Amino acid sequence: MNPIFKIAGLAMTAQSQRLNAVASNLANAESTVSSTGEPYRAKQVVFAIVPLGSPAAQGVKVAAVIEDASPLKRVFDPKHPAADESGYLTLPNVNVVDEMVNMISASRSFQTSVELMNTAKQLALKTLSIGQ
Repeated sequence: MNPIFKIAGLAMTAQSQRLNAVASNLANAESTVSSTGEPYRAKQVVFAIVPLGSPAAQGVKVAAVIEDASPLKRVFDPKHPAADESGYLTLPNVNVVDEMVNMISASRSFQTSVELMNTAKQLALKTLSIGQ
């Protein structure tokens, strides 16, 4: 039973980090400047496989959180204080619709891992009660 709990725990941790990246992306979707002075770039989470001793038991972990390399958005808004001399405003490369889909997917994956842990716990308790 221990690998089941470990796999579910690793998945929950990875999906939690994915949800944090989505939250950061959504929070900065309309910001014109990040803490570095440059426009914010969307963050993407990269997963990696974690072997757990046997070929059948594998978990997941976050290998890296990278910046999305897609181009930044350019919008003509000459009245905005952050606009350049041509009147263009550079906005983050965050696609709100994609981020919402990513958030739903991560939430569902997290819920699935929680249900896996609960089912494994119930099975362990039933197994223990059989011996009584």
